[in-house]
Amino acid sequence: MEIFSWQLGLPATLACLVFGYLLGSIPFGLVLTRMAGLGDVRNIGSGNIGATNVLRTGNKKLAAATLLLDALKGTAAAVIASLWGVEAGLAAGLAAFLGHLYPAWLSFKGGKGVATYIGVLLGLAPVMVLVFGAIWLTVAKITRYSSLSALTATVITPVALYATGYGKVALLFAIMTVITWIKHRANIQRLLSGTESRIGEKG
Repeated sequence: MEIFSWQLGLPATLACLVFGYLLGSIPFGLVLTRMAGLGDVRNIGSGNIGATNVLRTGNKKLAAATLLLDALKGTAAAVIASLWGVEAGLAAGLAAFLGHLYPAWLSFKGGKGVATYIGVLLGLAPVMVLVFGAIWLTVAKITRYSSLSALTATVITPVALYATGYGKVALLFAIMTVITWIKHRANIQRLLSGTESRIGEKG
C-alpha cells in the first residue's frame, strides 16, 4: 500500500532523523527557567521539562513561552525537512517529537510531547491543528481535564488525517499517539482513579 511505501533514501532519511532529533531535543523549559533565575525545573513538580511543569514555577509567561517554543521546534523540523519532500518532513517531525521526549543530554528524560506533537501537526497538516484544538476545547469544557482533552485529541487526529487523504501523515501521528499515551500513563491511571487534577484546581 502507498501509505507504507518509503521512497526517501537511507542517507537522506538518517540526515532528517538526526536534524529533527537535534532540534527537538532543545530543552526550552530548562533553558528558559535557568535564564530567568528560577533554577532547574526538573527539581520541582513532575520533574519534566515541559510547559505544564514550568507553570509550577508560578511564571505563566515563561510557561507560555515554553509551550510555544516546544511546539515551534516540531514545526521547524517538519517544515524545513519537507523542502526535500513529504517523507523527509515525516522523518524529521517524528525525530523532533522523540528528541523532546528523550533528549540525550538530559539522560533521555524530557517532556510528555503534546506541544511538539501539535507543532509537527502544524508543519505537516496545518488545518488539522484546528481540529485538534476544537477537540481539546470541547473535552476540556465538558470534563475540565487537560490530560483527557489532549489524549482524546491525539486519538482523533490520526483518524481525521486518514479520512482527509493524509495517509502517511496519519500513520506518523498514529505512532506518535501511541507514544503520547505511554508517556501519559500516570495521568491515565489518575483519571481512572478519579485523582487527576482538573483545570483551575491547585495542586
